[in-house]
Amino acid sequence: MATSDEIIDQCRVPPGKSIQLQDYDPAWAGDTKLPKAARKQWAADALTQDITALAEAQDRLYAADSWSILIVLQAMDAAGKDSTIKHVMSGVNPQGCQVHSFKHPSDEELDHNFLWRYARLAPERGQIGIFNRSYYEEVLVVRVHPELVLAQRIPDARVGEDFWADRYADINAFERHLSRNGTVILKFFLHLSRDEQRKRFLKRLKDPRKQWKFAPADLAERAHWDDYRRAYEAALSATSTKWAPWYIIPADHKWVSRALVARIVTTAIQALDLRYPEVTDAQRAVIAEARKQLEAEKSG
Repeated sequence: MATSDEIIDQCRVPPGKSIQLQDYDPAWAGDTKLPKAARKQWAADALTQDITALAEAQDRLYAADSWSILIVLQAMDAAGKDSTIKHVMSGVNPQGCQVHSFKHPSDEELDHNFLWRYARLAPERGQIGIFNRSYYEEVLVVRVHPELVLAQRIPDARVGEDFWADRYADINAFERHLSRNGTVILKFFLHLSRDEQRKRFLKRLKDPRKQWKFAPADLAERAHWDDYRRAYEAALSATSTKWAPWYIIPADHKWVSRALVARIVTTAIQALDLRYPEVTDAQRAVIAEARKQLEAEKSG
């Protein structure tokens, strides 16, 4: 089986490369020479280890109060964004993690530039911020449905290739600004096959406990599958940078996508080599005195 570093490299979109999603297998599930049960167990063990390591790394991130982490999750419906957050972040202290899901913009948000509502929710130092869908909707959903640009009331807006190129440039500049100021940006596209989406939709429709997740709009958007594929290919190609790389995560098997996301996030935080704040001599003196007083107290 390939090493974790090799697998991560295969998922990362190289800066400046024009990619085709057909070159990435959404059903990838490790070395098929090994039994599926063994591969699933390896992924489960890796996820458990990374959840533990991520909890420790997040504690250092919070204590150091210098860097922040922004995780961007994008995918077609039913790809598993919510469950990925639930499982990967299961060991993280809630005080150090913020999750934001973005719906249709409000009137107030439409009165600002398209990045405004995202910039105001960027994670503060010491925090892990997760965008469940993000400003990339502006070059995905809006590109598939360009009539949405009208609601943004941009003066003299002409929707064409130059318009989208400008938006990619704005996004790259925004992410570069965050990166220069101490935010590590990790972007994940959960790559789901159309057939697997169909199966998951049917599962929702058959299970009363999951029917609430289904909306008629889900099928309407599924009809634009090829348009979304092209929009994703263009966005991933134009905005995977050294400071904010995209990772194409095979998502047909949730045990694969969860393990990969956990490993990439954990590795990225550990690479910062964070340290707990050092205690000064004056603080040590105060600590020593406090210990002396407490140890001198009679128990009970």
